[in-house]
Amino acid sequence: MDLCLWLWQLAPPTSRVVQVAFMAVPCDSQETSYLLPPNPEDWERQDIPDFVYGQKDLVGKGIQWPRDAPSPLDTLPQSRFDSALCSAWMQRAELGLFRYRLEDLQTQILPGSVGFVAQLNIERGAQRRRPQNIQSVRQAFDPEQFNFNKIRPGEVLFRLQRQPNGPAAAKQEDILVVINVSPLEWGHVLLVPEPAHGLPQRLLPGVLRAGLEAVLLSLHPGFRVGFNSLGALASVNHLHLHGYYLAHPLPVEGAPSTPLDPKGCIHLLPSLPAPGFLFYTSGPGPDLEALINRVCRATDYLSDHEIAHNLFVTRGAPPGQTSSSSGLTGIRVILWARKSSFGIKESGAFNVALCELAGHLPVKTSQDFGSLTEAAAVALIQDCLLPQTQAEEVQAALVALVAQEEL
Repeated sequence: MDLCLWLWQLAPPTSRVVQVAFMAVPCDSQETSYLLPPNPEDWERQDIPDFVYGQKDLVGKGIQWPRDAPSPLDTLPQSRFDSALCSAWMQRAELGLFRYRLEDLQTQILPGSVGFVAQLNIERGAQRRRPQNIQSVRQAFDPEQFNFNKIRPGEVLFRLQRQPNGPAAAKQEDILVVINVSPLEWGHVLLVPEPAHGLPQRLLPGVLRAGLEAVLLSLHPGFRVGFNSLGALASVNHLHLHGYYLAHPLPVEGAPSTPLDPKGCIHLLPSLPAPGFLFYTSGPGPDLEALINRVCRATDYLSDHEIAHNLFVTRGAPPGQTSSSSGLTGIRVILWARKSSFGIKESGAFNVALCELAGHLPVKTSQDFGSLTEAAAVALIQDCLLPQTQAEEVQAALVALVAQEEL
């Protein structure tokens, strides 16, 4: 029985009941099982399974959207990573470990030139955990607040464990893959470095590397990863990335870019409603490490200067005059500097964080979903952007950081 996510999405609800009956059987009896034992009393005693992967598992090229996406996604192959994540995630959904049961989300492409993907997700708007009291982009970790040391044992799917590239290579840190109990979409997970370290929500190279490699581990063109800083709608001050599947292309994948430095290490995406900084790599290897260092230097600058920011990782086209029809030949990392937003924001059809800036709009009410227009969405997003003068200062600073690499 195929447990992959995109079949689950496309199947009618009546057939999903039948699929759940196969949950207790691993996809491959020779592989590690990422499913929980039947008795909840055994969950805490069960060791977290390791998902071990190496360089050969990272797929940089050859992943494309079907011409008439999203309808034929069931024809796409699945990787070991997709199989492990989807089977474990769906079992947790059936066991009731989420705050709500995620049904098929009503989806529409807003008419207009941008290509916004709007989805009605009433339950998330009503039932997600209230954001913590955040006052600073650099706020310290507080063990008394909710954090990932306090989650239930069954919420952890597995541990990402990277094999060293060679005998002399340093061991990379392990990353927990945890369900987001208030999911945006099917397969919505959090990538969490060792929770006991108590790291605040500030991007670090190790977790960014894990996020980039998670995208490369998936054969689904719509598996994306992202990061919200404090002040940019991160609701938990404990280091984590988001990862989820969305069966639709997004504007950021092929938006044309303008180089900001002579070597093309950093680009601007000027045509998006929220112009972002683009970093690109064709896949695993030295270029990936250079990109990680470059992006983290940029986010360090933003954090040090109390500038909130969001980041989005997706397969996409190379920089330049590309288009929505361009091939997904590598990995795009888009970084947005934006106004800080602290506290609970209930006004507007949607809140503006990593996925909204990328073009995916989870809408909170049926009324807003039915009336939302591209112009209204653009206005909500652009209200979160930095003033022009400050945006220009940030751009100059990030370009100067890139220039320092050559010194």
